[in-house]
Amino acid sequence: MNDPVLVACAHGTRNPTGRRLIAELALAARAQRPGLVTTAAFVDVQPPTVVDVVAGLSAQDRPAVVVPLLLSGGYHVHVDIASAVASAPGTVAARPLGPDPRLAAVLLDRLVQAGADPTDPRTAVVLAAAGSSDSRSVADVERTAALVQEGWTGPVTTGYGSAARPTVPDAVAAARVGGASSVVVASYLLAPGHFHDKLAGSGADVVTAPLLPDARIAAVLLDRYDAVVSTR
Repeated sequence: MNDPVLVACAHGTRNPTGRRLIAELALAARAQRPGLVTTAAFVDVQPPTVVDVVAGLSAQDRPAVVVPLLLSGGYHVHVDIASAVASAPGTVAARPLGPDPRLAAVLLDRLVQAGADPTDPRTAVVLAAAGSSDSRSVADVERTAALVQEGWTGPVTTGYGSAARPTVPDAVAAARVGGASSVVVASYLLAPGHFHDKLAGSGADVVTAPLLPDARIAAVLLDRYDAVVSTR
């Protein structure tokens, strides 16, 4: 019996670089797992929608696993993807990519690459996430911040692009009030796009690059897929 199709489901972006990096992530997963069939889907902004992709696979009687290329479990995971899967027999959903220690390791690498000093107690980090009104998503981001804090001497706090509080600029300002001599925004986003562009105006001294490209993220993607397949 063939393995289920891996449906890599991203948010979607109009940013050309962001689109390329998300596409390359799915290709990297396929390269790490020769023979695995992968396809892309999106919950917003760009086609094909996850609803259309899983409906098409289900109509062909092809089992599939939807892996959210999302960093926390918010509305898109618990409503959009869950609804699409529920209406497509033979299709199941995996959990999102984050939180995961490997993502925290990538974040720490991005901080160092940006010139920040992990041993400096006065260098504060604001982990900048897209944001969600879903408390489960906020909890996931807080868990990621705690993982980053394990490798960082200065304070690590969170900020959000929308829906949740504090905003990234407010978190940066709070870090300065708290005594930080330098504030670095760690972009907890997979790729460039609308939310990453907004970080330039956050008031931070430095903004890191997004997580992609990095082979560790493809490994996380495959682990999410495998965790579901092993229980089918």
